[in-house]
Amino acid sequence: MSQEMPIRVDHIGIAVEAIDEAEPFLFALGCRKLIEESVEGRFRWAQYDFNQDASRLELIAPEAPDTFLTSYLDDHGPGLHHVTLEVAAIDAVKAVLEHNGYSIVEYREYKDWTEAFVPPSNPTGALFQLFEYHDSYDADRPPAGKLYVDGSRLDG
Repeated sequence: MSQEMPIRVDHIGIAVEAIDEAEPFLFALGCRKLIEESVEGRFRWAQYDFNQDASRLELIAPEAPDTFLTSYLDDHGPGLHHVTLEVAAIDAVKAVLEHNGYSIVEYREYKDWTEAFVPPSNPTGALFQLFEYHDSYDADRPPAGKLYVDGSRLDG
């Protein structure tokens, strides 16, 4: 069984100690910064693209001690952390993956999005974040061109 709902790579997440120390490298590659936000004072994320409305990179850095990110950096150092897949219907994708024997962990519904993770125990060895934007996601945020790959979110 395979799923039929639209999916695309939203971004590649890279764990770093500090965004301001890592982003000059991305700027040297020609990236432009799209957005930066704090998540409840636990960590910050900033997204960049190559002026192509696609191929996004995300830097994530801890803001507080003793978070998942500080543990990750202590164990692995800076580097690739996750691949985020934007999905049009997270529950449908989750059901297909589970039907095919793959684990889904940390399924969470927030006001503006729903997310779930496929742990790196899958055959790729990579952590995948499944991410479904809700209609309210772009309220009080930068314009859609900075938020979504290709300027709009997937519909399912």
